[in-house]
Amino acid sequence: MNRAISTLLLQRLVQAGLVAWVVGTLTFILTRALPGDMAFRIAAGRYGYEQVNAEAAAAVQAELGLDQSPLIAYFHWLSDLLSLDLGHSLVSGESVVSELAHQLGHSLDLALMAMLLALVIGVPVGILSGLRPNGWVDRLALVSAVALRSLPPFVIGLLLIMLFAVQLGWLPAAGHGGGSHLWLPAMALALGLAAVSARVTRHGMARVAGSPYYAFSRTRGLSEGQTLARHGLRNVAVPVIAYLSVQLVYLVEGVVVIESLFAWPGIGHALVHAVVARDVPMIQGTALVMGLLFVTLNTLVDLVSLYIDPRRRLS
Repeated sequence: MNRAISTLLLQRLVQAGLVAWVVGTLTFILTRALPGDMAFRIAAGRYGYEQVNAEAAAAVQAELGLDQSPLIAYFHWLSDLLSLDLGHSLVSGESVVSELAHQLGHSLDLALMAMLLALVIGVPVGILSGLRPNGWVDRLALVSAVALRSLPPFVIGLLLIMLFAVQLGWLPAAGHGGGSHLWLPAMALALGLAAVSARVTRHGMARVAGSPYYAFSRTRGLSEGQTLARHGLRNVAVPVIAYLSVQLVYLVEGVVVIESLFAWPGIGHALVHAVVARDVPMIQGTALVMGLLFVTLNTLVDLVSLYIDPRRRLS
């Protein structure tokens, strides 16, 4: 077990290093290739578009050295990355690390709440569907899953705002404050994740319910609930948890859109503002954190899979 964990952590550490280099390099190239005057955009982010003129843009360009060779700027960034220095925001002047440390907590709250809601909704629906394949619950769950998965997260978010904020007035439409502000953005992410979780759970439950060992446990006099608890849930959990790593792509991508839609102060929202202002250190920092967050969550999923599935530990 310890050897399997050590091997997994070593692989993920190498993967994290590659992700940091690739994501940082791509964001550097893409931000330099964006149309428009970078110095003007940064000056506008600092002082506002009404206060910006050619002199202000020239002063920003001279201050930040934006006229230097892109290759030199890239190697400066690479040396800073190796020393774990993400630099300072070109707009606010604050440390990128300090700003991301504040924003990351909000994004983690949103992501963890979305995953929890997805499992609470999707897993029970999938178990009920798998225990009675092709029944009315299974058919209704299939239609709902297809509909939810086909909708982009921002469309689901808009529908939730119209229903719960505008029509019913139960929840705030946007912003950050009390716990009530978290429900709508988390649900907008969770519904798409729950749609996939329900179908994966359904197929896993149907396979387990049709297995000889599951049928034998019923002949021993165990009730359906006891059989499910003793022989079903752990076997069903293996494919569900394994598929979470695939769903994390949807989660990380959705955070950018949902945080912007609901004005949630996380790293996705910060990334959008950084792109508009051409704040290269913030763009690189937020993209880097999102890439490493994906690797970290995948590692946690793999560790849980190792714990519940002895076949992976033996292999």
